[in-house]
Amino acid sequence: MSYFMGLDLGTSAVKCILVDDSGNVVGSYSVEYPLQQPHPGWAEQHPEDWWNATVEGIRALLTKTNIPGSDVAGIGFSGQMHGSVFLDEVQQVIRPALLWCDQRTAEQCAYIESTVGEAELGRLTGNRALTGFTAPKVIWLRQHEPENYARVRHLLLPKDYVRLRLTGAFGMDMADASGTLLLDVAHRSWSQTVAERLEIPLEWLPPLFESGDVAGHLLPEAASLTGLTAGTPIVAGGGDQACGAVGVGVVRQGIASVALGTSGVVFVHDDTYQVDEAYRLHSFCHGVPGKWHRMGVMLAAGGSFQWWRNHFAHEELERAQQEGKDVYEILTSEASTAPLGSEGLLFLPYLSGERTPHPDPKARGAFIGLNLRHGKAHLTRAVLEGITFGLRDSLQLIRESGVEVTELRVNGGGARSPFWRQMIADIFGIPVVTVNSTDGPAYGAAIMAASGVLGEDITSLCEKWIQVTDRVEPNIDNQNKYEAYYQIYRGLYGTLQNTFHQLSDLAGQS
Repeated sequence: MSYFMGLDLGTSAVKCILVDDSGNVVGSYSVEYPLQQPHPGWAEQHPEDWWNATVEGIRALLTKTNIPGSDVAGIGFSGQMHGSVFLDEVQQVIRPALLWCDQRTAEQCAYIESTVGEAELGRLTGNRALTGFTAPKVIWLRQHEPENYARVRHLLLPKDYVRLRLTGAFGMDMADASGTLLLDVAHRSWSQTVAERLEIPLEWLPPLFESGDVAGHLLPEAASLTGLTAGTPIVAGGGDQACGAVGVGVVRQGIASVALGTSGVVFVHDDTYQVDEAYRLHSFCHGVPGKWHRMGVMLAAGGSFQWWRNHFAHEELERAQQEGKDVYEILTSEASTAPLGSEGLLFLPYLSGERTPHPDPKARGAFIGLNLRHGKAHLTRAVLEGITFGLRDSLQLIRESGVEVTELRVNGGGARSPFWRQMIADIFGIPVVTVNSTDGPAYGAAIMAASGVLGEDITSLCEKWIQVTDRVEPNIDNQNKYEAYYQIYRGLYGTLQNTFHQLSDLAGQS
């Protein structure tokens, strides 16, 4: 039997899985690494930490499953998007990578839009210049670390750096490249216009591949370190959102997904290239060759719930430890005791600034409507409802663009909660389903590996390997009640925007 390996290089850990040739996951292993925040709003990681964790994870997974490396027929990569890896002429890392959640580049984004032209930038790349993207980080390096900038000869994204170490070959897939702000997304090629106007040399950018294309083969020295076999094909893979969508079967028109991780993403498949005229949604290439997707991104979805757990759920954490339970299960159970709408309490989940529909690094979180009746259960439910309202904002933009979404597939940690799945169905007003694949981006990466090795297209593999396991229909009565709360929620950002900016400026944060 042959196996396919999926590697997901996340923000906090690399997850390694093995899938057999029928699509069954036979084992997984994760290795964590640290995040550095040298200044408020900054987020960096050392690429060497990714490499060491990946080597450790692959070896440990082979040991855990007792599967010889020679039985691994192919490897696929998923990875955190947008992070900038700067390499010199001998492929050495110049400085720690600036990550997707790094917020230091607001001035550089303004510079890009004025230099390229906001309309021209949107026409070519399908997106506005946002602080998370890669191109603003390049400009920041040129302006703030000119000595390092002078050494740059190659620019890669996180997973592509690790694949370079494994194969010795440069490459980047279309989906991940879409988040650099340097790709002509409609034509699936580097944009000479954008690169020239920003004075970023095109020769720094690697060759482009579709996600299932073989981008290199395992080097003998990498094989010795990992326990795999030299020459094993490694496909280009994709950014984590494209891989996550493939991993739950969002590969046809009308199907969308919600990823409930640290960030929250509403993702919809497009057969043709479509752009939100106000660029509130991202328009990217999909991991399905020749297809595209649009997505809205909430920066602190599960991150808001995690913040609530860390700072205000000490009793629940202690109980979870004593009873051997998941603390989030306890918290959602408590939240279910509060009434729908949390008795007039709303939560704005902008704890890390926001991206969709408000591209504003100075947006802030808030509880609105507190009174003496409110207890912890109300506040916990309000957090979950606020996150879901924020995700609904992205669905509204997708609907307004003319796309009919008939089914929503949920994945990520939050998808395990039946209470939260029902809440999503009620607030979104469409059926919510779960599928048999629960490994998200890593599973999508394994599908891409199988596609590249077996020569079978990604869509047909998804349809063979992925089945619906649960379906939740919206409760019409709840849907109508939530609609009234949602309309109030939608107006709060505009009312509070100036206040958020004033408070952010007083605190000296971006």
